[in-house]
Amino acid sequence: MLMASQERNKKGYRGSFTRSFFYAFAGLLFVLRTERNIKVHVTIAIFMIALSYYLGITKQEWLVLFLVIGGMLVIEIMNTAIENVVDLVTEDFHPLAKIAKDVAASAALVFACISVIIGVILFGPYLLAIVK
Repeated sequence: MLMASQERNKKGYRGSFTRSFFYAFAGLLFVLRTERNIKVHVTIAIFMIALSYYLGITKQEWLVLFLVIGGMLVIEIMNTAIENVVDLVTEDFHPLAKIAKDVAASAALVFACISVIIGVILFGPYLLAIVK
């Protein structure tokens, strides 16, 4: 891996377009294998997609749903990247390392809370209609 990293950093090296997809999928698989929170988010996303299909939501609501799901997954992936970079830089406790990790995690928390609010707004009327 070190060699590939050195090659990518050479001036003028562009690499192949398909290789960049390989690296991206490798990163995605790493996150899906190792991170508990993204597994939770993927499970919730699958449930919400199934619920949306059952409720027959509109095209605009589908767009909102996929933007929220995608946003949450991207934030969790970035959070994992930041945590791993901090771990790479220092193994010792450092207050700034803690702040970097905590702030990255807070981005995921904020977006998760916003996602719940959007979910209530999106699905509330459908679920209330079923209950009535």
